[in-house]
Amino acid sequence: MILRKRTAIAVAVAALAAAGAGAGGFAVVAGSGSTTTTVSPAPVADTASTSSNLGVSQIYQSDYKGVVEITATGTSSGNTTPFPFGNGGGASQAPSQAQGSGFVYDSAGHIVTNYHVVSGATSISVTFYDGSKYKATVVGYDASTDLAMLKVDAPPSKLNPLTRADSSKVQVGDGVVAIGSPYGLKGSVSSGIVSALNRTISSDNSYSIAGAIQTDAAINPGNSGGPLLNLQGEVIGVNSQIASQSGASDGVGFAISSNTVSSVVSQLLSGGKAQHAYLGVSIQTPANGSGAQIASVTGSSPAAAAGLKTGDVIVAFDGQTITSPDGLTSSVSAKQPGDKVSVTYVRSGTTRTTSVTLGTRAS
Repeated sequence: MILRKRTAIAVAVAALAAAGAGAGGFAVVAGSGSTTTTVSPAPVADTASTSSNLGVSQIYQSDYKGVVEITATGTSSGNTTPFPFGNGGGASQAPSQAQGSGFVYDSAGHIVTNYHVVSGATSISVTFYDGSKYKATVVGYDASTDLAMLKVDAPPSKLNPLTRADSSKVQVGDGVVAIGSPYGLKGSVSSGIVSALNRTISSDNSYSIAGAIQTDAAINPGNSGGPLLNLQGEVIGVNSQIASQSGASDGVGFAISSNTVSSVVSQLLSGGKAQHAYLGVSIQTPANGSGAQIASVTGSSPAAAAGLKTGDVIVAFDGQTITSPDGLTSSVSAKQPGDKVSVTYVRSGTTRTTSVTLGTRAS
């Protein structure tokens, strides 16, 4: 399965979806009811570059009790997705079971995983490190960032929240460790390095996810939703996708950054939906290789209202130079719905600037 990383990258609008196949393919069914439990999330570490690194074995011993296996049962529509991480799929409308990973977010029993692991599930179970299993409900989800929050009623002894780090401090070459359930092998660990930063990947509903971390740590079907850890044992990302011709790890994996996770999860736990800024264009690399060329403009979008057109090359956004499609995607993602920004673009050799009021991306 090949995850395309090139043309028609979406900026908060439906993109040309990444190619590939895998399990998932459900349409999410949110759990009913609400919780009034006081949330006590694991702390977010302010990791300095001088922090003492741990060995892989030390990290595993410190964190494995906070990693869980997730089994989601539902009805498969036979759709394929660019996420080769679940063990499931099957004929149209056939009973299906997807398996992935997740991690304990707080002492109230909230679990973070990927949306595509649990989407469309009619029954979800979470298996802890000691083999104990509990039924889970979906508290909330954000398909556009491929994240979901589950809730289990498990005793405190089972809940070992993992500490999250500030992913903006991650550097290329940093060591990383992944823990999860590849192919259903619970509690498996792999290690590698951060291969690249600020990658843009595509969600199951074809929206762009900015700021993804690329790693060469082995990530395989079943790792999806599990944590990517730094060498202090802190979560820096949620393993989500791979680029692979074989369907297994070829050393090119992608994790949703912990800062994106923190932003989305805080909104989900507040009882709302995650909101993201929306420009309304699909973009690609221009012929000269610099900037972000508009491949299409969505009708009635903020971009259309501002007069942007197909073929325009965006070279600056809110005063910041744009040198690539990924750069524009990250810049839009950093804004909030309703923000008013300037967009500088080149059309037919002439540089122009317009003002755009960003909208709210559909869920």
